[in-house]
Amino acid sequence: MTEDPGTARRFTLDEANALLPAVRRLTDAAVHDAESLARQMQKAGPGSAQYARLDESLNARITRWATEIEELGGEVKGLWLVDFDNGDGYYCWRHPEPTVAHYHGYTDGFGGRMKIV
Repeated sequence: MTEDPGTARRFTLDEANALLPAVRRLTDAAVHDAESLARQMQKAGPGSAQYARLDESLNARITRWATEIEELGGEVKGLWLVDFDNGDGYYCWRHPEPTVAHYHGYTDGFGGRMKIV
């Protein structure tokens, strides 16, 4: 799902935040759908045919979300976690944060993210 840092689209912080309404809209819809499917799975119970179908639907929904985010130029780094390459590392957003307000280097990952002052 993630491109090589040498070939990814580059974002300024303003560009990442300008794209955030679309990213949030797609993510909010996917989270809503995923939560609904998870509730249905819990009712169906593991091992049932319905549970297996719902699990397949949940995985397909997450994959569709990731594809939609990548089509916008973001990089999916985890569930509901989107990075925007800035040429030196990534601006980092995680649902439901209101803005893109964190940064981490290419090799630091989510654990190394820092608040942008």
